Amino acid sequence: MDEPILSYVYGASDAPLIASTIPDLFDQMVEKDPDHEALVSCHQGTRYTYRELQEECNRFALGLMACGVRKGDRVGVWSPNRAEWVVAQYATAKIGAILVNINPAYRVHELEYALRQSGCGTLILAESGAMDYLAVLREICPELSSCRPGHLSSDRLPQLRTVIMMGDGAGAGEYCWRQILAMGDEQPLTSLAERQAGLDADDPINIQYTSGTTGFPKGATLSHHSILNNGFFVGQRMGFTSADRLGLPVSLYHCFGMVCGSLACITHGATLVLPSESFDPIRTLQAVQDEGCTALLGVPTMFIAELACPAIQDLDLSTLRTGSMGGAPCPIEIIKQVTTQMHMTDLTIVYGMTETSPITFQTVIDDALEKRVSTVGLIHPHVESKIIDRETGDTVPRGVVGELLIRGYAVMLGYWENPEETARTIDSTGWLHTGDLAKMDKAGYVNIAGRSKDMIIRGGENISPREVEEFLYRHPAVQEVQVIGVPDLLYGERVMAWIVLRPGQNATADDLREFCQGKIAQYKVPRFWRFIDRFPMTVTGKVQKFKLREMAIKELGLETEAAIQTA
Repeated sequence: MDEPILSYVYGASDAPLIASTIPDLFDQMVEKDPDHEALVSCHQGTRYTYRELQEECNRFALGLMACGVRKGDRVGVWSPNRAEWVVAQYATAKIGAILVNINPAYRVHELEYALRQSGCGTLILAESGAMDYLAVLREICPELSSCRPGHLSSDRLPQLRTVIMMGDGAGAGEYCWRQILAMGDEQPLTSLAERQAGLDADDPINIQYTSGTTGFPKGATLSHHSILNNGFFVGQRMGFTSADRLGLPVSLYHCFGMVCGSLACITHGATLVLPSESFDPIRTLQAVQDEGCTALLGVPTMFIAELACPAIQDLDLSTLRTGSMGGAPCPIEIIKQVTTQMHMTDLTIVYGMTETSPITFQTVIDDALEKRVSTVGLIHPHVESKIIDRETGDTVPRGVVGELLIRGYAVMLGYWENPEETARTIDSTGWLHTGDLAKMDKAGYVNIAGRSKDMIIRGGENISPREVEEFLYRHPAVQEVQVIGVPDLLYGERVMAWIVLRPGQNATADDLREFCQGKIAQYKVPRFWRFIDRFPMTVTGKVQKFKLREMAIKELGLETEAAIQTA
């Protein structure tokens, strides 16, 4: 009898890993084709060639140095998609500062935590738009209204010194973008060259906050080497060349947008197109037509909204060829519709997580349709993966469900200043435990079967139930709370809260919803609320969340949604 083939794969590749830093490779691409278009921000009417983008990044980098930003200092960016975000991304990389990606949906509670935990000394934020970013920051740092720019001294954020506003306007305590550029113009370019020459590819360059099962988000710390190479190989799987133009409706703050979008373009000399500040299906489709986009990224909810947009019938999307869908379970029927109705015959399905820079599995453009709609593809180059039995730790035979593990260059350096959580996630032999359940077929294709971690994924956003629970416990009427995800056709999952009230206390769903407003990001606020006398428990006293989910599906009539097949 033949021995079973074990669920282990390694991504052998003829293409070597890139050994340079992000700014060194960026500068090489500039010299290769300086007049090729690098960045288009449709909503801002902004265009940069590779040379123009380099010059803007150099000016801003020198301005940051003039503000005292040193190698290893943390610089936060809190903004929706704008050209300045991309400039800040490469400017911070050039001076060896660690870019801290801050979700533009964050409110007071989450913003304060991210800035304090990362030790941000500088924060770049957008002008007021859909949200008044400066007003939220001043709620945390009222001292900002009376200090000189670059001299903030805050009780709640003692390490934050410098606040920079995108655009030409700023208050008393902030610099505006134009001022930083002007400061950069006064500095010698040689000082930037010296700083850049002192960088190492293994230096930490990026902190991305990701929700986990332990409550507060953890700062996955990534290097030049990990995200630069990941961006390159994602682009390679999509068949990228310098002729490609990538539409990016995904937020740049997210690893999917920053790495699979921005860095995938830079590493192939392609063009990045930003349709709008935040996702808008009509503007995305319009940008595809107007800019001749050949590729498009998105989470399933974005593609669902684009397919449902009436304007899709009148717009020319024939330039589309490739792209990636990921960030959440991908419904098989949606994958099929995107490949046909949107002309994306070379669409790839991706799987990953922030802790792995992010992509580790991706379909190949010449895969059979069956593989592209039912799996997340094959292991990425230079990455190892295995599937284990969670009880024994043994690698399971192919076709058997177990926990997916990842090892290789893509694995994060660790969680920022959180060695305990790092040790729980990356074992002593370097394997990162994803917490996702998966199975591998005989050819090495992987299907994600579920999650062993208690995590909600709503439209590509990871939500920690515990984080929402701990926030709701602050309400005086709440005695106990359990937060779960329930299936949804558009978002994949929505958030639901089950509440036990304190004796003698009254609170309605509207009361609790109002309690959340402005304090936690809108996507974390439960869509559904149910009040219950007591939770279903195991004999050992543990809440049975799976029973709460079963009850929710039945009560809310979500049987159809629960039955949807995904890759």
